[in-house]
Amino acid sequence: MPDHTRVVKAAGLIMVAMVISRILGFLRDIIIYAQFGQNRITDAYNAAFSIPDFLYMLLVGGALSSSFIPVFSSYIATGKEEEGWEVAGIVVSVMLSLLGVGVMIGYIFTPQLIVLLVPGFDPRAMDLTVFLTRVMFVQVIFMALSGISMGILNSYKNFTAPALGSILYNLGIIVFGVLLGGTIEARWPGYGIAGFSIGVVVGAAANFLVQVPALWKIGLKFRPSFNIFHPGVIRLGTLMVPVLLGLSISELNLFVNQNLASSLSAGGISALRNAQRLMQLPIGIFAVAIAVAVFPTLTGHAARQEKQEFKKMASLGLRSVIFITLPCAVGLAVLRVPIFRFMFENGKFTHEDALAAGDALFYYCIGLFAYSSIHVLSRTFYALHDTKAPVFASVCAIGTNIGLSLLLIGPMEERGLALAYSLAGIINMIVLLGMLRRKIGPMDGGHILLSFGQTLFASALMGAASFYAAQFSMGLWGVATKMSQLGQVFFAVAVGVIVFGAVAMIFHMEEAEMVAGILGRRFRKKTGK
Repeated sequence: MPDHTRVVKAAGLIMVAMVISRILGFLRDIIIYAQFGQNRITDAYNAAFSIPDFLYMLLVGGALSSSFIPVFSSYIATGKEEEGWEVAGIVVSVMLSLLGVGVMIGYIFTPQLIVLLVPGFDPRAMDLTVFLTRVMFVQVIFMALSGISMGILNSYKNFTAPALGSILYNLGIIVFGVLLGGTIEARWPGYGIAGFSIGVVVGAAANFLVQVPALWKIGLKFRPSFNIFHPGVIRLGTLMVPVLLGLSISELNLFVNQNLASSLSAGGISALRNAQRLMQLPIGIFAVAIAVAVFPTLTGHAARQEKQEFKKMASLGLRSVIFITLPCAVGLAVLRVPIFRFMFENGKFTHEDALAAGDALFYYCIGLFAYSSIHVLSRTFYALHDTKAPVFASVCAIGTNIGLSLLLIGPMEERGLALAYSLAGIINMIVLLGMLRRKIGPMDGGHILLSFGQTLFASALMGAASFYAAQFSMGLWGVATKMSQLGQVFFAVAVGVIVFGAVAMIFHMEEAEMVAGILGRRFRKKTGK
């Protein structure tokens, strides 16, 4: 199967799962905010959830899987499968032991950790955050197991079980949050949101357990071992530690925002969280799907020293990510209020809450394309077994974020924190691009710039069309009901997609073909076309 076809097929599968998972994630948030509102209760939940979310990114979506795949895949590709499974057994044994100790220490020192995360909280909000964090600490073990399982299955080109796991993760949070929330609230007023924290643990367990049958099917050969001096383990550690540091530094940008936002008015953290989650939607659905699907192919080209094919795939992956996420950023910025009004404005979530979250989203959207590109660029370096460059770029980014956050929080409050985060992401992307060019030479930069310019032009026209379509529909049928609000968003998005697609076709953009293949391949397969 050609590389392009394989990548399209894998990305299509991952993207479908990501769409379902993200929809469930937003359904979870809609339920939470309708029940509790955008206030210190949800601020506490989001602060507590940021820790498992951070670990999920590192263990499942980042350092562990990104470092494990090149090592494990190399054993499979060279006919050393038994040795590969030996390395996997060592990694699991050492990882579970270290995490077990880490969870115990984290549980004991949770109050001190929360003071660092949200120093501006009042004592009651602080106590709630500590309680919720301790509940969610348990699922760290399941996340780690999910990360190593995903690395093994992806190495065998099996993307289905890990994709299903991400769906069950959010489904578990919703089901147990709804079932337990009312009961807990009745016994401990203000603590009903703990039901959703328990759901996080159940969802993490389901994420791992659904991958176990697939592991058995490929021939699970796990043997506990602590031989940390095995050459494969040393190689994996050499790759993983810098990746772990790089991703940790990158994710610290969000912790910086949360730390500073805790001193703002109640609901500030929740507004940033809501905006940031919506900004992350196209990243999670499109950018991560393309980056994960491209990664094994990039690793193969690098291992075989196929430089031109490597450059071509890296360039196409980057251009495709920008092509699909830049218009998403413009669309979210233009339709931010209609979207928040339709999704969240219900129960205790007010129109003022929607406006606050929408303002933050506007500034987050400025950096959306950059954070999407970082997923592809980082994996390009990982495929070359270079993990130092992404760390350096992340250090530059967090330095920029801290400086700009302190500068902008006074005059702009939550909006300033969102803008600082976006600008830090752009700096990160620029640094990565510069270092990649120095490492592999010219990488079709003219084509990338041309593609970016064409995409930006098409996105600007799309944004204008979507804005006036939203205004037209509001004047035509109003926004008094949820159906009318949905109609406004759907109509504006449809008009924008048509305009953007038309401009892309006029430009005959190669990225449009890859993205169209990713979006349409599975449907064509099912219909027999």
